[in-house]
Amino acid sequence: MSHTAHIPSHRKPRRSASKLALRAGVAGGVLSTIAVAGAASPAMADPVHETVEMPTLTAAPTAATTTAPTASAEATQQIAFEYDRQARQEAAAADAAKDAKTAKAEADRKAEAKKKADEAREKAAEQAEQERASRSSARTTLASTGSSEGSGSSGSSSTASSSNASGSAAAVIAFARAQVGDAYVMGSTGPNAWDCSGLMQAAFGSIGVDLPRVSQGQSTAGTQVGLDNLQPGDILYWGSAGSAYHVGVYVGGGNFVGAQNSSTGVVERPLSYDPPTGAVRVL
Repeated sequence: MSHTAHIPSHRKPRRSASKLALRAGVAGGVLSTIAVAGAASPAMADPVHETVEMPTLTAAPTAATTTAPTASAEATQQIAFEYDRQARQEAAAADAAKDAKTAKAEADRKAEAKKKADEAREKAAEQAEQERASRSSARTTLASTGSSEGSGSSGSSSTASSSNASGSAAAVIAFARAQVGDAYVMGSTGPNAWDCSGLMQAAFGSIGVDLPRVSQGQSTAGTQVGLDNLQPGDILYWGSAGSAYHVGVYVGGGNFVGAQNSSTGVVERPLSYDPPTGAVRVL
């Protein structure tokens, strides 16, 4: 029998691997081993103590704890999105209302302008109709009075030639007077706007007399006559013969008709209003 057969062992019982794993949890395992130091001697060995450090158990995060913050963030984002969408809708509605108000104001302005334009056109048409009626009446009156006036102012011409000139002169004068009130527009030849030579060309053209287009040519188109020997139908000119800058027609009674300027248009005025330089007789 061995001399150590009766010496009791002080080694602690070995713990099973399953118990250690249970205590360590999912993060553990066996983290230590038991160190045993024993001296084989006749005397009783000192007890050997072991220290086992156990791992700290940490609970694994659950699905609930992970999902809760995410759901809260998503809810916050959704609320922010809804606020932003609502703000955009309100801004769009305000812009649309502003645009509609502007469009309505513009439509009202155009409608008012159109109304005024229509009224102005109607008034102008009425005035034009009245003027046409007045001119028609004037033509009839002047045609009869012009003949007698022309026949009574033959001057130094023979009676036969005066009689022929008077009838033509009356027609020229009637045409010119019928245009009184029309506008003066440089280069215009009627029927509602004239320049000075355009009116003379049209008036004499109404009886078949073809005059040059411009005042320079008209101032030399006939026989030069003195201003103290005028008769109705004579062409008056301002400036020198051949270089005149304005023309009109003598209508008798010390008056003339001419397309004066853009301010007055076609007017009948006394010779003293704008004394002419000379005159030519084409009838």
